[in-house]
Amino acid sequence: MSLLVSVILLGFLTYALSPILMPFLLGALFAYLGNPLVDRLVKWHVPRVLAATVVFVTIIVAVVGLLISVIPVLEDQLFILIDKIPAFISWIQAVVIPWIETQFHVDIASFDVTTVTSTITSDWQQTGQVATRVFKAITHSGVILFAVTLNLILIPVVTFYLLRDWPILVKKTRDLIPRKYIKPYTEISHECNEVLGAFFRGQLLVMLVLGVFYSAALGIAGLNLALLLGVLIAILSIVPYLGTIIGLAIAIIATLFQFADMAHVMYVLGIFVAGHILESLILAPLLIGDRIGLHPVAVIFSILAGGKLFGFFGVLLALPVAAVIMVWVRYFVHHYVNSRYYHH
Repeated sequence: MSLLVSVILLGFLTYALSPILMPFLLGALFAYLGNPLVDRLVKWHVPRVLAATVVFVTIIVAVVGLLISVIPVLEDQLFILIDKIPAFISWIQAVVIPWIETQFHVDIASFDVTTVTSTITSDWQQTGQVATRVFKAITHSGVILFAVTLNLILIPVVTFYLLRDWPILVKKTRDLIPRKYIKPYTEISHECNEVLGAFFRGQLLVMLVLGVFYSAALGIAGLNLALLLGVLIAILSIVPYLGTIIGLAIAIIATLFQFADMAHVMYVLGIFVAGHILESLILAPLLIGDRIGLHPVAVIFSILAGGKLFGFFGVLLALPVAAVIMVWVRYFVHHYVNSRYYHH
C-alpha cells in the first residue's frame, strides 16, 4: 500500500513540476551517459573530481561542436525547402494529379495553384514575422530571458555535480531501503541500470550512425535535403520502423520533385533498403539487443501516452520509464510462476 502511495505521489510531483524539470532531466541524462567513463578513470587511480571534470569537458565540447557544425547546414536546407514549396505545389498539379487520374481512372478536382501558393507564401511570411516578434519579446523580457539563461546554465551544472557525486547518491539511496528488501532492490536496480544503459547508449549510437549514413548516402545521390532527412530519420528511429517509413516517403517525393526520373528513385530505395538492413541486422542487435524487451506497439503507446500526459517532457521520459516498468513486470512474473499459488 505504501509503495502504491509513493508511486502516485511521485507521478503527481512529476506532473506538477514538469515545466521546470527539463534542465535537470537533460543534466541527469548526460551524467548517466558519462558516469561509466568517470568510473573507468577512477579505476585507473584518477581522482573522482578530476575524472568528472575531464568527462564533463568532453561532453560539452562534443555537444557544442555538433551543434555548431550541424545547425547552419540544417538552417540552409530548411530555407531551400521553404523556397521550393510553391514550385512543389505546381509540380503536384502538373505531374502527380494527371498521373493519378490516368493510372487509377479517377477525376481529381483541380485546385488553384496561384491561390494555394500565395496563401503558403503569406503564411510563411506571417510565421517569420511572428517568430521575429517572439524573439524580440524574449530578448526584451527580463523574466523570460532570465529563465532561458538559467536553464542553459543549469544543464551543465547539474551534469557536473551528478558526475562528481554519483556513487554518493547511489549509496545514500541504497541506505534508505529497508534491510529486508535490500536483496530484491539490488536485483531490480541492477537490471534497471543494465536496461537503461542499453537503451540510452545503444539508441543514441544507433541514431548517430543512421543520421550519418542517410545524410551521406542521400547527399552522394544528389538530394538537396540530405542532411535534413538524415536528422529526421535519426530522430524518428526511436520508434521502430517509423523513421524508415516516413523518411522513405519524404525522400521519394523530394527525389521525384528534384530529378523527375525513376533512376534516382531506385537509388533512394536502395539506400533505404541498405539502411534498414544496417539498422535491423547490425546496429540494433549489436548496440541494443533485446535488453529493453518492449514490443513495437508498446513503444508507440508509451511515447503517445507520455506526450499526452506530460507533453515534450513526457515524450523524453516515456521509453525509459516503460523499460523500468518492464523490469518490474518481469520480476513479478518470475516470482509468480515460481510461487506455490501458480503451481496449485
